[in-house]
Amino acid sequence: MALRIKSRWHDDDAERSLEEIAGALAFISWRIAKDKAINLHGEDYVYETDEQRFAVIQEYLIFQLQIVDRLAATRLQLSDDDRQKLVITVAKHQAGHLNDNSMDIFGPGDYVGPFIARMNQRGAEYAEFNYTDDGPSYPFMRHLGYEIQQIMGESQENRWVIDQVMDKDGVDIDREIKRAVSNLFE
Repeated sequence: MALRIKSRWHDDDAERSLEEIAGALAFISWRIAKDKAINLHGEDYVYETDEQRFAVIQEYLIFQLQIVDRLAATRLQLSDDDRQKLVITVAKHQAGHLNDNSMDIFGPGDYVGPFIARMNQRGAEYAEFNYTDDGPSYPFMRHLGYEIQQIMGESQENRWVIDQVMDKDGVDIDREIKRAVSNLFE
């Protein structure tokens, strides 16, 4: 069943702050990341632990943040300050969603620090890849697939996860987050 994402404001005429838009984008990105992690399981890929599943969700969140950053620069043509504010606020909200859900599953712990560190590392890695009007370049998508395959392992069940991520999930994520950005900034 397809994930239904509400990405339009209830009151179209109201002015929205960058913080409100960032909060909505972070919530949408959380739902998309969680759905794609569930989808992998539905496609018969195997998670050995909940930590592994949450690590996959983190990679999907980071991928989406990179897309939001690229869209802010190209499609939305935000100023450097507004772009930075948007990306940082989305990242903080994503970290909050991750923290809340991790606390529910794993109990108390520091979930934000490692996530932000991973986000910064991946940000530097994704900076090397192109993003055009057509979406992420092949190396951009391959990086997402590679990172998820590293998490999932190369067992017989998970051997082809990189293909699923690159050919289906990454494309779906790009389409959904583009739609959300477009709708929320209307």
